[in-house]
Amino acid sequence: LAELDITPLRTREDWEKKQPPPAVKNAQEAMSAADTLVLVFPLWLGDVPALLKAFLEQVLRPGFAFTYESNGFPKKLLTRKAARIVVTMGMPALIYRWCFGAHSIRSLRRNILAFVGVKPVATTIIGGVETIRDAARKTWLDEMRRFGRNAT
Repeated sequence: LAELDITPLRTREDWEKKQPPPAVKNAQEAMSAADTLVLVFPLWLGDVPALLKAFLEQVLRPGFAFTYESNGFPKKLLTRKAARIVVTMGMPALIYRWCFGAHSIRSLRRNILAFVGVKPVATTIIGGVETIRDAARKTWLDEMRRFGRNAT
């Protein structure tokens, strides 16, 4: 994402009517072709980084991720997609889950992915990344490779 031209949307009109930049169109095409979406990010200030949020706002626009229905409810357009969320963080994963309720993951799953129809959503939390020893790092990387091969 750091290399893409992604700017935050500022108005509802921009979100609904403004043409997305080419990088967003390319991402939408890749998402359309994918069976599983994988989101890997560090936990920043207790949430997803702002650039990821801006990317999701740009990509998951009306007409691509959902449409407005006459009854007021959105029609989900990404119902044949699954997702895996991988979050890295400095704190231990157990603390994030138990003390903080993994709130950013719950929000991403419920308020963004479920809203557009993506499910199931699997989660991997990798805590203590600054202190992980080489053997543990290798284990995590091997697990991520397995996820990639199995698309889960």
